[in-house]
Amino acid sequence: MTYHGTVKVGGAPDVRELAHLIITKVAVGPYDNNAYLLRCRATDEQLLIDAAADAPVLLETVGSRLAVVVTTHRHHDHWGALAEVVAATGARTAAGRIDAEGIDVPTDVPLEDGSVLRVGQIELTVRHLVGHTPGAIVLVYDDPQGHPHLFTGDCLFPGGVGNTWGDPAAFDSLFRDVNGKIFDVLPDETWVYPGHGNDTTLGAERPHLPEWRERGW
Repeated sequence: MTYHGTVKVGGAPDVRELAHLIITKVAVGPYDNNAYLLRCRATDEQLLIDAAADAPVLLETVGSRLAVVVTTHRHHDHWGALAEVVAATGARTAAGRIDAEGIDVPTDVPLEDGSVLRVGQIELTVRHLVGHTPGAIVLVYDDPQGHPHLFTGDCLFPGGVGNTWGDPAAFDSLFRDVNGKIFDVLPDETWVYPGHGNDTTLGAERPHLPEWRERGW
């Protein structure tokens, strides 16, 4: 089956099989959050991005083994099921160091810009983007046999950067970080997996950067 990244709450997950990594996307909760399960093919070790809601759905997706849960930022809709998932699996928790204090479940692994997370033989590079929250992070998997894959939480979506609630300074910060740490360093083929809604690519979004800058959101 061809991966498309279109999922809905109560519907089936979508699965993408890469040479070394399997990515499962599932939608959960009243805010249609996306959660992503990453499984290393070589070791079967698993990492979950955003235990957002609906712990039974996430645990069914995960199965019996989970090494770590990464929370992309401090907003409650992205970690509402974190305590239940950790209690059931014994997984470690990871989040951006600055946002960790806003997450009720203690963070075992505080992450900085440039930190590397490993799941089995897979490496994910952390980028810290300021604006949606002070400590939001995105994760980059640079597939050695393909293009990069970027898990953006609420920092980048099809059609724009994340919500900065009309705060010009927050928008300027997020837009600058999205440009400098994502668009300036990753190719158009990079696949974007956002915290809500459908996927996109950097190539699809890049032509619209001046429009985003002009409108201020």
